[in-house]
Amino acid sequence: MTPYRVGIVGSGFGGRVHAPGFSLHPQFDPVAIASPNSAQKVATERKIPHAFPSLDAMLEKMGSEIDVIAIASPPFEHHKAVMTAIAAGKHVLCEKPVSTRLAEAEEMTAAAAKAGIANAITFEYRYNPALQALKELIDNDHMPKLRLIEVTRFGRDMVADNARPPSSWWYDKSKGGGLGNAFMPHIVDLALWLGGGAAKSSYGFLRTANPVRTAPDGSTYPSNVADGCYAFSDLGNGLVAQMKVDGTMSMDQSTVAVHAEGRTAVASGPALTDFTLYIIDGDDSSEYELKPMKYAKYANVFYSIPHFMALLDDFAERIATGGGNCPTFADGLAAQRVLHAIGYEA
Repeated sequence: MTPYRVGIVGSGFGGRVHAPGFSLHPQFDPVAIASPNSAQKVATERKIPHAFPSLDAMLEKMGSEIDVIAIASPPFEHHKAVMTAIAAGKHVLCEKPVSTRLAEAEEMTAAAAKAGIANAITFEYRYNPALQALKELIDNDHMPKLRLIEVTRFGRDMVADNARPPSSWWYDKSKGGGLGNAFMPHIVDLALWLGGGAAKSSYGFLRTANPVRTAPDGSTYPSNVADGCYAFSDLGNGLVAQMKVDGTMSMDQSTVAVHAEGRTAVASGPALTDFTLYIIDGDDSSEYELKPMKYAKYANVFYSIPHFMALLDDFAERIATGGGNCPTFADGLAAQRVLHAIGYEA
C-alpha cells in the first residue's frame, strides 16, 4: 500500500511528535511542513523534503501531492487551518482542542462531516493499554451499573516558580494558553469515552492561582490562564463524571477510576502514558495484566509517540474504509462543550 502523504502545520509539537510519528508509521509519509519561523530547521532535522512559511503556501505549491493535513499549531490557529484544509479536500488530523471557541468547533465539525473527509483529534491517551483494557471491561459489561468516573491529572507545570518566557502564548488566554487547552481536553475526553457518550449537562470552574509570573530573567508579567480546571458532568443512566487538572501540585500523578456498584477499577501512574491497572472487588484487589504497546520501542523518541502512532493506525483505517475507532472532530466538540460549560472560552 502506498503511504498517505502528509503535510504538517506547526513546528513545535509538530516537530517533536508529528514529524517522527508519521515518519515511523508505515502508512504515512510526511512530505512537507509549514511554520512561519522554523519549518526549514525541522524539515532538515526530520528529513522532510519540503518546508513552507504557511499552510496556504504549502497547498499552493504541493496541493495535489498531499493527502493529509496534520495540524499541530497553537490552539488559536486551529480553526483557520482546519477550514483551509477541508476546503482543499484533504483529510485532517488536528491537535486538541478542536478550537478555542465553541462556535468554531461546531463549524469545523459540521464542515468536516459535509465534506466527507476523514478527520481525527489527537486524543492519543485513549491508547494507553490500561485505558484500552478498562474500556473493554466496561463495553463487555464487566463493570455493570456504573456510577462514577474520575479522571485526575496533577502536575507541576504551573507552580509559581515554573515559568516560560513572557512572549509565550502559553500564558495568554486569548491564544488558548494554560491547562484549559493543554490537558483538560484530554481529561474530559477520557471521561466521556469511558462513559460512552456526550455529557447531558456540566458545570465547574477554572482557577488562576498564580496570576503573576516571574520570567527566567527575573522580570514579572501577568498570566490570565487557568492553572487548575474542575468539572462535573451528568452522563445519564445514573453515571457521573468528575474531571480535574491542577498544575500547581508538588507531584506528577494521574488517575482514572471507574466505580460501579459491584467493583472498582483504578488506573494510576505518574503520567497519562504510564499506568498500572487495578481491579477492586470488595476487600480483594488485583493488578490487571496489560497487553504491550505495539509501538512501545519508540517512546525513546518522545514519550507519547507510541500512543500517537496507535491513533494513526485507526486514522489510516478511517481514511481507507470510513471505519476505525479514532477520536473524531465530533469527540473534540463533545469535550469542547464541557469546557465551555465550566467557563473556558478564549
